[in-house]
Amino acid sequence: MQDIIIDILLAIVVLTAAGLLLFIGRREGGMTKKQRKMMARIFISAAILLGLQFVPVKLFDQLDRYLFPTAGRWIRFACYLIDYFIIGYDILKKAAKGIQNRRVFDENFLMAVATIGAMALAIYENGEYLEAIAVMLFYQIGEWFQSYAVGKSRRNISNLMDIRPDYANIERDGKLEQVDPDEVETGSVIVVQPGEKVPIDGVIIEGSSSLNTSALTGESLPREAKAGDEVISGCISMTGVLKIQTTKEFGESTVSKILDLVENASSRKSRSEDFISKFAKVYTPAVCYSALALAVLPPLVRMLFMGLPASWSVWIYRALTFLVISCPCALVISIPLSFFAGIGGASQQGVLVKGSNFLELLSKTKVVVFDKTGTLTQGVFEVDGIHHNEMEDAKLIEYAALAESASSHPISKSLQRAYGKEPDRSRVSDIQEISGNGVIAKVDGVEVAAGNDKLMRHLGVSYIECHSAGTIIHVAVGGAYAGHIVISDIVKPHSKDAIASLRSSGVEKTVMLTGDAKKVADQVAASLGIDEVYSELLPADKVEKVEELLRVKSEKAKLAFVGDGINDAPVLSRADIGIAMGAMGSDAAIEAADIVLMDDDPLKISKAIRISRKCLRIVYQNIVFALAVKFACLALGAVGIANMYLAIFADVGVMVLAVLNAIRCLFVKKL
Repeated sequence: MQDIIIDILLAIVVLTAAGLLLFIGRREGGMTKKQRKMMARIFISAAILLGLQFVPVKLFDQLDRYLFPTAGRWIRFACYLIDYFIIGYDILKKAAKGIQNRRVFDENFLMAVATIGAMALAIYENGEYLEAIAVMLFYQIGEWFQSYAVGKSRRNISNLMDIRPDYANIERDGKLEQVDPDEVETGSVIVVQPGEKVPIDGVIIEGSSSLNTSALTGESLPREAKAGDEVISGCISMTGVLKIQTTKEFGESTVSKILDLVENASSRKSRSEDFISKFAKVYTPAVCYSALALAVLPPLVRMLFMGLPASWSVWIYRALTFLVISCPCALVISIPLSFFAGIGGASQQGVLVKGSNFLELLSKTKVVVFDKTGTLTQGVFEVDGIHHNEMEDAKLIEYAALAESASSHPISKSLQRAYGKEPDRSRVSDIQEISGNGVIAKVDGVEVAAGNDKLMRHLGVSYIECHSAGTIIHVAVGGAYAGHIVISDIVKPHSKDAIASLRSSGVEKTVMLTGDAKKVADQVAASLGIDEVYSELLPADKVEKVEELLRVKSEKAKLAFVGDGINDAPVLSRADIGIAMGAMGSDAAIEAADIVLMDDDPLKISKAIRISRKCLRIVYQNIVFALAVKFACLALGAVGIANMYLAIFADVGVMVLAVLNAIRCLFVKKL
């Protein structure tokens, strides 16, 4: 009766597992050839095992009368042995290679010894081969789940890898010629047609289009681009033909740097992964020797000192069960997988993490320090107000823009953008640029002076002080004060939400460091809700200030610095975690950073912190769960309470549960 119940339970479990495999395979699609082959082996082996379990032993015994004595016993063994090799030949092969390469103690060796030992015991006792094959079958099901989980993580990163362009279009003799992106020199003009990837960073010189940046930034909405705009490689032109003058070589372009970051991310291990690697190296040999001692010492003690039967088969069975339970698959597989899935999930959101060690450090971040320009602000100066003007706003802007039309300074460019037209240089004459003060020119024959208060004092023009934060451009027309224009660096749309989100994520302090004037810095910090602000800093001063903040914070808390400029590179390197703006950030900043935000959105910082904390929670859950179950079942196995079926759960069941838990790191969109 007990055997029938076991057979029925086995059938239910195997059919459920097989059905789950089939469901996942069909739902996800895109299985590798190796995964399809393994699934076929699992189905075939399970079908043979179930079939053999429902064939009565007496049927095999009857063969003794027709062939030779014990023929039925050996034919029955041969049937089970065929099934064993179908499901386990690759494990035996890996175990043999490990022994040959002097890397004996791994999970393949443990499974091979345990199942071969169980088969040998079954032959000796003419008993059941079910346990040996069931252990190998369920182990392979667990391996399939692990392969599926890693494949799913890799597919996320493979989607990112699809941003790599295969070619660049160069126009020659009126025809487009496809060339390798590596062959395109800086300053060349390339053509990107609708549906094609932008292969190299550059500036649009002709055409306009909607750009799909989702592979880079995780942002589903397209971005409009026109002549004069900078574009980064990896975007897809959706609607128009673009002519782009390249500003970098392919090897230095954004897409190449992203691919390099992702490909090398797994080489930087976290402390948790290092612990598991070291633990497995000590743990596996220890349990192997413990199993050997369990098989040999108790029978010898019983026989030599207690006068009892040795019961070798009982203790060998317990030792084999002990080996199956001890297999550290759940830890060795699920911990790196959790970090790998976390990095893959973050990359989908436009957050590139250079290694799992940085993901672990990010989870402990309590202080976030920001650069201002290009990080919290757009780094683009725009006209923010016109005050005390004695003429129409448009007329004042026109005079200032024409007077500044010969300058390439960002302030001059912002005046020209506000003017909204191409300046007619024929209307401008006698241009005098006074360094550090401003410019004097004749516009339509009238003298126009545009500059700071020093220029006004130099000309003897009485001006009105402005109390707004920003760069103040005073304008005098015909020697009389005409008003002033306020030019400000515009705060990014999500900067205020980013600071609030960091606070809700458990960040204890936010700090802003900038080289701007105190008045401007204080206003930006107050509008965003930043805790501390330090202004008028040189690059060396920023490093010094970060070092001071590192000294005063608690030892366990980590400090992250967020920046985008070349002058931020030293600070990014000095902080516990360096976070760079990747879309328009400098190459030096991206190189020095540990984490790169591909769409320059500061709101992604809190998302990255939450991803890292979720990943670490899952890692610790898997470590505690796996070790607790392992040690409990090892104790039960040593005293003979646990059998092979409990061993299967302690090994394969725990591994499958840990792997499925690790997969949760991929799902970060709702964070």
